[in-house]
Order: sequence, then C-alpha cells, then structure tokens
Amino acid sequence: MFTSPIDEIKNRLDIVEVIGSYIKLQKTGANFRALCPFHSEKKPSFFVSPARQIWHCFGCGTGGDIFKFVMQIEGVEFGDALRILAQKAGVELKRQTPEYAQLKSERQRLYEICELATRFFERQLLASSVGKEAKKYLLSRGISEDSVKKWRLGYSPDSWKSLSDFLVSKGYQREEIERAGLSIKNEQGSFYDRFRGRIIFPIFDLNSQVNGFGGRLQPTCHPRTATDEIAKYINTPNTLLYDKSRILYGLDRAKVEIRKKDACILVEGYTDVIMAHQSGTQNVVATSGTALTPYQLKVIKRYSENLILGFDMDVAGDSATKRGIDLAQSLGFNLKVIRLSEGKGGSRNGVSLPPKDAADIISENPQKWLETLQNPKSILEFYFESAFSGRNPKTPEGKKEISKILLPVLKRIPNQIEKSFWIQKLAEELEVKEESIEEELKKVKLEEEIYGLEPEEQINLPPKSRKELLEERLLTMILKTPQNLNFIEKNKLTYFSPQIQEILIKLAEGQKIDSDFFNYLALKAEVEEIGEREILPEIQFCLKEIQFLEIKNKLNQISKDLKKAESEKDSQKIEKLTQEFNQLAKDII
Repeated sequence: MFTSPIDEIKNRLDIVEVIGSYIKLQKTGANFRALCPFHSEKKPSFFVSPARQIWHCFGCGTGGDIFKFVMQIEGVEFGDALRILAQKAGVELKRQTPEYAQLKSERQRLYEICELATRFFERQLLASSVGKEAKKYLLSRGISEDSVKKWRLGYSPDSWKSLSDFLVSKGYQREEIERAGLSIKNEQGSFYDRFRGRIIFPIFDLNSQVNGFGGRLQPTCHPRTATDEIAKYINTPNTLLYDKSRILYGLDRAKVEIRKKDACILVEGYTDVIMAHQSGTQNVVATSGTALTPYQLKVIKRYSENLILGFDMDVAGDSATKRGIDLAQSLGFNLKVIRLSEGKGGSRNGVSLPPKDAADIISENPQKWLETLQNPKSILEFYFESAFSGRNPKTPEGKKEISKILLPVLKRIPNQIEKSFWIQKLAEELEVKEESIEEELKKVKLEEEIYGLEPEEQINLPPKSRKELLEERLLTMILKTPQNLNFIEKNKLTYFSPQIQEILIKLAEGQKIDSDFFNYLALKAEVEEIGEREILPEIQFCLKEIQFLEIKNKLNQISKDLKKAESEKDSQKIEKLTQEFNQLAKDII
C-alpha cells in the first residue's frame, strides 16, 4: 500500500517533540500548553494535543498540524516545511513526487549554494597555506581543533572569483550566488566574491542549515594600521534565507540547553559563543554585532524567560544596547548581567587595549568564566553601579546625570513594591527626598512605540455571531460528555448550521470525524475547565438560545415575505405565511 511522504512524516514524528524543539511546553492534563510564539501574551493560550497531533492558540486563533506549525515558526512555504520535517523524520523525498518539485524552489537552491560554499571554505582552511595560517590564529585564540570542525569554520581565499567559479562549476548561476549574499555585482555588471582573505564563520538556522556567513579579517594576512578602513567583520547581507535582525548565532546548538537550564546567556560575537560552548556552557548565543531586536527576543522567549547579558555595556552612551534591554523588560524577561569589566584589556606601550570579551576570559581562565556565571547581577544592580561609576552623586550635575540614566529604568518596573525599593535606594544614594524622585518619575515619558513593540499584542479576530458562539459552546460541552448527545432531538437539528448538523449526526452514528474545525473544538473541550455538574445546564441553555435565535430569524424572514405578499395582494400566500408565523411564535413564547 502506497503511503504519501506527508503521511509517513506524520506517522514518524510526534507533534510534542517537534513543537517542543522550538518552544517551552508545559504538561497540563493530557495536553501541553505554552505562551504562543505567534503573538505576545502573558498567560499561555497555546495548546498541543498529543492524541490528535494538532495545536491551537485560543488567543490568536491559529492552529493546525506539524506542517502548519513549521511553516509559521520558520516563515517558509509548504515545500520547505516538508523538507525540514522529512529530514527530521528520516523520510526520503523521491524525485518523482510532486512534493520534490516544490522543494526545488529558489530557497532550496540558495541553501545548496550556502552548503557548498561552507565546504569550500572548510577545505581552504585545511589545505591552503594561507588557510593554515588562519587556522593557527584560531588555535592561538584558544579555539580547539574539535570546535573548528564542530562549528565548520573556514577560510576565504584573498582572490576575486575563486568561490564564485567553484559554485558555477557546480551548476549554479552567478546571479544566484549574488542572491545568496556570496558575491557582489559591480557597476560594469561583473561579479566578485564578497568574502576575500577572511576567516569564515558559517551561520546556521534553527535546523542547523547554513543560511549566511560572517567573515573576520585574517590578522596575519591583513596587518591593520590606524588609517585602515577595511571592516574587521563583514556579514552576509539580508537575503531570502538570512536576516541578521532575526538570527541568533549558535541557537541551533544552544536551544535544548537553554530550555534545560531555563536561562539564555547572550554574548557579543562568534568566538565568544564558540569558546563558551567549548568550556561546557552551552546555553549561549550571540546577536552577531547587532542590538537586540523584538524578533530575536521573541525567539529566546520560546525557550526561557531568563536572559543573562554577557558583554560590557555603557548604559549612558550605548542607546542601541539600552533599547534592547528596554525591549526585553517590556516583554517580561528576568534580566541579569555578568560583568566582564574586571577583564579590561589594560594598555600596551601607552595605548589602551579594548576590554576583554568572553572569549578572552575563557581562553585565559575557563574557571574564572564559570565563577562569573555563578553570580550574575540583576539588571537594576547593573544600572545603578554603571550610573554611579565615574559620576559624582554629591554635585548637582552628577545627581542630574545619574537620575537621567536611572529614572526611565525605574519607570519601567511593573511591580510597585520593587519600584518603591529602588526609589528609596536612589534617594539615599543621591541624598534627596523620595518625593523628589517620585515627582521626577511622573515627568518621564516612555516612548515604547519607538521600539516597535507593545508589551502584549491585541489580537483582533474576526467577530463570530452569537449563534456561532453558542453552537461552538454546545458542541464543546457535548465532546466533554458524549452521553449528553441524547438531549439533542433529531427534529431540532435544523436549528443548527449545516457544519454543526453534520458533526452532530456523525457523532450520533459513531462515525470518524476529521476536519480542522472539529479538531479545534475537540482540543477546546479537552482544555475547558468546567465541573461535570455544570455541563448539562450549559447544554440546555445553549440549546434553548440557539432555538430562540433560529426561530427569531425565521420570524423576521416570514415578516418580510408577508409584506411582499401583501403588496402583491396574494391572499393565499398571506394566509399560509400567517399560519407559519403564529405556529413559530408559539414555540418562542
């Protein structure tokens, strides 16, 4: 018997495991629930049914099977979702199937180009003389041989077309290579490689597929001077596959550990992530040089609401970083900070060196890194320490500067008791009255709209009629207690909409029902919290109301028909309609 790839994938994969690899699920009875990944909410309204292999969010109204979930969470079409799930399930998609044709989309070809480019860069790191120098540099930074292989690090030759020519020889067009972000088209219409003479860090999506690259100048090949304008790091531009505002480097490897430890550590760059994982801290990701975006935070929140920031920040001057922190606070994250300032770079020959990052600390003393992680500071402690550092709280100017930094932070504290504590602390440190702090707080305007995110989205679902709501409620109660189906008399079925009629008849006859609407109602029935004693009165109420609404609609229609018959002076029709009206009117009284 032939089984379609779709059915085979569904048979092999469990919806709880698939969805659980993306978001944090909590068991509740026979089902699982979570905060919906598709809209912002504070109370979980997203449910997964293992028995029915479906999911549904009662907040935003979305739902479906594993394919629909992957399509929405990954932002892909059905063909790409099919390929992702086929890979997870170990199902081979044959060339002759219609699904395979869908997979040969532009997205798939771009993925193939990125994969081939990764292999090309890996070989260059191992085989070319300059690549070997680049590898020596990586090893000198403390990155192990195993990590080089694990993270698929590579090297791009310092030539104009070596990668492009290689990819063309594999059957890809130069225009496709440009669309993958690996080449640039000049004014004359020629193409040249984007990454040249750089150490390459492949960037992976959640399914560990390469969708972009970061390139670092190879120091031994490009000694930099003070006037050198060549960028130290460059990244793939935004493409069909890659959007730096939506990517978190290392998340494909870190997501399981983030969920397990219920905490995500955010560091600054690629080497920080690699070294952290190498040291055994595997719940670490990076934004790849960008400030935190709303999308990245929503992705992190699928796995944990505890976010630890592992890089040095200037709360007064770094507005992009502060904006990311404000976003995280508005989304309800429990924010903490690990200070790396003890590892300042110092100076050499009178020239200040940059602060040491996580990778430097781990390379020099992995134990110190682990100890630092044990004592993260709350975000409020960090803000206070940073605001008072280098500013004199005794002078009017110092008081003003410090309060300018801290007042917006205090304004965002949702808990009034916690807010009161920090107001008192600030008043003591500045030696001013608490009332003065509170008065200044009233003047602070929080422009959340600048950040493009509200704390909780308002979902506007298409309104349902009262009858539709009553029918859904009635059927939900019937599904919770099938024995109460007997209370619906056959001659009363006409009061229901055709869709509900069909479901009620099939339920009465013991037939199998397989529709998205029925599955939605069945899951709703499972998660509905109502005492069994309350169900029968609820059913009787819904029946009575549905009957009333249906009769009322029919009476309205008869009234219209009567007016028409009267205008046409059709006495026979008038008599018939009058009898119908009177009979229905008795039922409604």
